[in-house]
Amino acid sequence: MSLLEPYGAFIDLTPYPRPAILKQEEREDACDRLLQFLLRERGTIAAFSATYGKKRTLVRNYMNLRAPLPIPPDVVALQDRLFWTETLERGIVSPEEIPSGQYNVCLWQGDITRLSADAIVNAGNKSLLGCFLPGHNCIDNVIHSAAGMQMRQDCQRIISALGREEENGNARVTRAYNLPSCYVIHTVGPMVGRGVTEEERADLRACYISTLDLAEELGIRSVAFSCISTGVFNFPSDEAAEIAVGAVVNWKLRHPGNDIKVIFDTFLDRDAAIYKSILGYL
Repeated sequence: MSLLEPYGAFIDLTPYPRPAILKQEEREDACDRLLQFLLRERGTIAAFSATYGKKRTLVRNYMNLRAPLPIPPDVVALQDRLFWTETLERGIVSPEEIPSGQYNVCLWQGDITRLSADAIVNAGNKSLLGCFLPGHNCIDNVIHSAAGMQMRQDCQRIISALGREEENGNARVTRAYNLPSCYVIHTVGPMVGRGVTEEERADLRACYISTLDLAEELGIRSVAFSCISTGVFNFPSDEAAEIAVGAVVNWKLRHPGNDIKVIFDTFLDRDAAIYKSILGYL
């Protein structure tokens, strides 16, 4: 059975068109109009005396709070132009720029929203709808905030098709919208309490295996993993990295005909050092 069951019929996975970029002088007007839309939805009168930076922060904050409601086409078009312009400004990093090691596995430290891998992996939560805390710096919030409001809509369609919250270890896919990647694969890792259990280790391992199984079905040639379940989900970073690398290498050994490039993306120096040490043994 396809790994896109039962939700694949409800979301569009065709390549997302790239909009025209905004000129510098057009950005403030675009930001004002987006903010006006978001505030009007909340029944609030818009006031635009703040600086551009403050207004742009408010756009992100209200997006984070927004339910997966329909979005008028003109608002989508405006959002896409602003967000894609920002994506280009951040700078796009191609997988080909990152040297590969054994098993076509590599490490890159930086902002995962800059990678033009075929897919990047989002460490989501059981609602699958993204982080609703305004401006929170978790990877779930960062990815949704850069991709655009459409991603939350897609995730809602997936949850509706499933008829329940997402279970640990599964992988679901949406378009990446205004990110340089083609897809975002959403997976839910375990949330650790006082100590890591064998079930939680198995759930984390399943996140990587399910993602690669789905990537193979989609014909994906490169995938970038964020550090799943670390941070607020409290999985120890060193053990999480060992599980991640072990799961990926074991998957590759069981799929010798698939040479998908796997990028472990880290943001913190300590995580980069952990992965460098583990990958050095391959």
